[in-house]
Amino acid sequence: QVQLVESGGDSVQAGGSLRLSCAVSRDMYFRNCIAWFRQTSEKGRESVAGIAGDGTTTYGDSVKGRFAISKDNAKTTVYLEMNSLKVEDTGMYYCAVGWAQWCTLTEAHFGYWGQGTQVTVSS
Repeated sequence: QVQLVESGGDSVQAGGSLRLSCAVSRDMYFRNCIAWFRQTSEKGRESVAGIAGDGTTTYGDSVKGRFAISKDNAKTTVYLEMNSLKVEDTGMYYCAVGWAQWCTLTEAHFGYWGQGTQVTVSS
């Protein structure tokens, strides 16, 4: 069974920052695309950011310039640094591992999902 565990969600004021972590099983970490999705009341499930096996990053339009995805190979952990948070960023954030090295940020391209971590942004 693949282990995919998110952490770091919290309640924060608008304009603040949070850093989410996703610990990924070693057998899936090094070659596959790893991405963050979120589930919000208004938009449902949407892609946030992805990092490909070669390190190439991709971001959803709503978070460009505010969020950054990165990874620590020694810890087999992917991070999502979230800055300038807005109320509309509120939702459950999920880490997911794709079927391939390259990131195509639609749900059908991801086979493994974590249980999620809640982010709540208040005004």
